[in-house]
Amino acid sequence: MSISPMTHDPSTEPAPEPGTSAAHAASLNSAEVREKMLEIYPDKTKKKRAKQLLVNDPSAPAQIAANTRTIPGIITQRGCTYAGCRGVVIGPMHDVLHITHGPIGCSFYSWQTRRNLARPKPGQTNYLQYSMTTDMMEDEIIFGGDKKLAAAIREAYAIFKPKAIAVYATCPVGLIGDDIHTVCRLAKQELGINIFGFSCEGYKGVSQSAGHHIANNGVFKHMVGLDDTPDDAEFRINMLGEYNIGGDAWEIDTLLRKCGIHITATLSGDISYEQVTRCHTVDLNIVQCHRSINYMADMMETKFGIPWFKVNFIGANSTIKSLRKIAQFFDSKKLTDRVEEVIAEEMAVLRPVMEDVKSRCKGKTAALFVGGSRAHHYQDLFRDIGMSVIAAGYEFAHRDDYEGRAVLPTIKVDADSRNIEEIEVEADPKRYRPRKSEEQNAALAAGGFSYKDYEGMMREMRKETLVIDDISHHEIEKLIEIYKPDIIGSGIKEKFIIEKLGVPCKQLHSYDYSGPYAAFVGAANFYNEVDRMVNTKVWKLVSSPWRKDSSVPAKPVYAPRSRNSTEEGQKNWKRTGG
Repeated sequence: MSISPMTHDPSTEPAPEPGTSAAHAASLNSAEVREKMLEIYPDKTKKKRAKQLLVNDPSAPAQIAANTRTIPGIITQRGCTYAGCRGVVIGPMHDVLHITHGPIGCSFYSWQTRRNLARPKPGQTNYLQYSMTTDMMEDEIIFGGDKKLAAAIREAYAIFKPKAIAVYATCPVGLIGDDIHTVCRLAKQELGINIFGFSCEGYKGVSQSAGHHIANNGVFKHMVGLDDTPDDAEFRINMLGEYNIGGDAWEIDTLLRKCGIHITATLSGDISYEQVTRCHTVDLNIVQCHRSINYMADMMETKFGIPWFKVNFIGANSTIKSLRKIAQFFDSKKLTDRVEEVIAEEMAVLRPVMEDVKSRCKGKTAALFVGGSRAHHYQDLFRDIGMSVIAAGYEFAHRDDYEGRAVLPTIKVDADSRNIEEIEVEADPKRYRPRKSEEQNAALAAGGFSYKDYEGMMREMRKETLVIDDISHHEIEKLIEIYKPDIIGSGIKEKFIIEKLGVPCKQLHSYDYSGPYAAFVGAANFYNEVDRMVNTKVWKLVSSPWRKDSSVPAKPVYAPRSRNSTEEGQKNWKRTGG
């Protein structure tokens, strides 16, 4: 059996119907819109932003400037390195006790903000309920906080008796030079449990992406491979880059179990310490979020021989392709037949929902600016219901997330990337085992199968759409003003700004306390929710204050340094409420 490639062909999308927001978007000259978005910037800033704001050509994606430092003064969506390590990759591990070494604000910032849901088995503890920190104060900043960290580890162990403790460094820790790794090593010897640290100071990279890489390295060094006991199942896989936001991982696991596919570990949504330690025993890694965990997939392949490929369980068609590709890898007629049965069953329920919602949403437009692979994946859900994506971009992506993995050899390692440790990984002399022979891989390739086949977001977006990396506050406002999209998917930082401009915003980092949106059941949830958001009339009632009352200044009026220095200054001060 051959399968369709894991890509979407933008040329197959139908032309937008007249009178729709998609038709309005198609009537605009994308190059001119791009210039309007850039014209406000000073020359130096404009030159840099121009490399991050492109008009798309899926047949020949242009080189985009990604994974570069945000320009000072631009309001960015990004998070820090610590957020990527503690908040995204390691945080969802529910029975690893997490200690933030730093001020209380850092720990609170990373505590339960992404709705990484977990339901531990009986007898297991869910440490996600706790925000643990050394709460560094001024005297620790001056004299060092390593003793306080050691005491915190002992206290946490005495109270909770965890199997593992992870320690995370924040900006002050890196600045004063606390050696968290020595503290962890000594505590490990003293307490007899696995204790390890992450040098994930917030300033260490240009975004949270650096934290993902650091987290991957730490998990691989300190956890993966500690238990060689495989799960008793015929088709064993790991799901990498799935963090169980709103229950997505549960929905994917339920679907795969119906097919007869067993997930040993989901890194790292609703996962236990033991699952991580034996995740090297599987036969296949599938990768959902390419950016956050492709490092882990590569390292596990090098050391243990586990192959991997990219999947997407967001959207009906994408889910179908992913299931079929997993079945083709295992080359089992029993599994292939069962996968087709499950697809037929699920689509029989989902298709009426999809068509009903499509009747009201067809021709509407969306824009997506979300971290990881979500700005790419969620385009499939919008396509399912006839909506067009007119612009999209990532918060913290690298060039390969936009242009595809083929560009990896051409990416230059800059000074910021050199801050991140590169682990030397070699084949394990005893445990390295290729899961497929050369003959089997050749047969798979002949049937249209490929590993590591991520072609990036730009090849799947329509021609003339905008691709915007690390979008700024100003650019979002101009996008809304010009394109008038029906909905925008983004993060929490810009959600309320977007809605104040009269456009519904679907918060796709933590789902606005909704979800799941993965697999077939999740797709139905998403279709219905988008239907409600884009077809309600409430957004037409939203108007900025200065549009209702002309006496309210449309632009901020700033007082001079001394508010009494001039008569004009006095007037301005009174106008602004000073």
